[in-house]
Amino acid sequence: MEKLTFLGATGTVTGSRFLLELNGNRLLIDCGLFQGFKKNRLKNWEPFPIPPAEIDRVFLTHAHIDHSGYLPRLCKEGFNGEVHCTHATYDLCDIMLRDCGHLQEEDARWANKKGFSKHRPALPLYTAEDAETTLSRFKPYHYGEDILITDTLRVKFKDAGHILGSSFVDIKSMEQGKVKRIVFSGDLGRPARPILRDPVQAFEVDYLILESTYGGRLHDNSTPEKDLARVINASVERGGVLVIPAFAVGRTQQLLYTLRELEDQKEIPSLPVYVDSPMAIDTTTVFEKRKGYYNLTAKVLELKGTRILQPQQIIFCRHREQSKTLNQLDEHAIIISASGMATGGRILHHLRYRLPRTQDTLLFIGFQAEGTRGRTILDGGDTVKIHGKYISTRAHVENISGFSAHADSNEILAWLIGFNRPPKKTFLVHGESEASSSLAEEIQQRLGWDVVVPKFKESFTLE
Repeated sequence: MEKLTFLGATGTVTGSRFLLELNGNRLLIDCGLFQGFKKNRLKNWEPFPIPPAEIDRVFLTHAHIDHSGYLPRLCKEGFNGEVHCTHATYDLCDIMLRDCGHLQEEDARWANKKGFSKHRPALPLYTAEDAETTLSRFKPYHYGEDILITDTLRVKFKDAGHILGSSFVDIKSMEQGKVKRIVFSGDLGRPARPILRDPVQAFEVDYLILESTYGGRLHDNSTPEKDLARVINASVERGGVLVIPAFAVGRTQQLLYTLRELEDQKEIPSLPVYVDSPMAIDTTTVFEKRKGYYNLTAKVLELKGTRILQPQQIIFCRHREQSKTLNQLDEHAIIISASGMATGGRILHHLRYRLPRTQDTLLFIGFQAEGTRGRTILDGGDTVKIHGKYISTRAHVENISGFSAHADSNEILAWLIGFNRPPKKTFLVHGESEASSSLAEEIQQRLGWDVVVPKFKESFTLE
């Protein structure tokens, strides 16, 4: 029996985990952490629905923690197969999984020190050492390279255009003279964006597992570059500091590219730009190592000698002491720090100091999931809880959605229209319930496809 089971990313944008039982193999596509609401985060601590030792292989669409971050725990509980991904995804996981393990240890240590955990002692979900052991199981591939699991089962990674190395997983089954194609979109990127190539078109798909993060919503028609220039120039006039929570992987590099472009075009003054995230610094190094993943425009700029990720006054803050000195900044500076949804990391220390200051500006440039601090602030909350204390939100808050690396509703539909025929069934995942339902309705009405929004742990037989 060929079966697909949804073990995460149902009714939420996190915890992507999909179990595909096909041709006698158990394949796990993505292995992410649940984030956001506590009821979701607690799922990370639940026993995995099947014994991890029974999973043959894991395929990662990309490196973001909500798609890869549970892997060390899976290995710790008995998974001993190979993990397949692109080369750039491996490079980024090498950074992110180690960092996530370290943060888990730090959070447990802090909880034990302050005594705010119900557990005695509080333990990490996994450690940096667990992450290092997991990385030895990785076997990376190039885009389009055949991964032959058996004589009747072939897998390929295709460029999804979301972050460096991101892919959709194209699985082809050939049994008894019948061909079946199953595609997991991962996170689908946007066309005509800086640095990365457009998502590759898919064809001949029988079953499609499709993300729906921006289902039912469109990105702003305004140009995000112009919006960023407006926010920066207003911050300069206001006389404060601009703080930007940004994902260390992908979003920070896109932001650096845009800041350099705006400086070159004289749209903004040259300001000190502090990148306060060791992970973002390491990720920028990976970008510079993997220039083969760039689009043509970025490659040409690099050939001409332009350092595309280097604004004029860029300062990398790797050490904690450097980060602490940023509280001394009083005006005319930009601080970029992780995490992008303000769920953890150094950005929390900056928010504790900057949010009560009316002259400072907080700019969100990415999706803020339900249950995150970023969403609380963006929804206009008077206070937000950080490190056990409620902090007043008096700073000027801005939001630019055009920098999102996720395709919006129309961009997803445009990609689907490129299919040469409708899939037998399309499953919508990785979206809040309203977003998934809205996109399902649009696909059904406009394309006439058979669309399902699965529930957590729901299984389907693939005929």
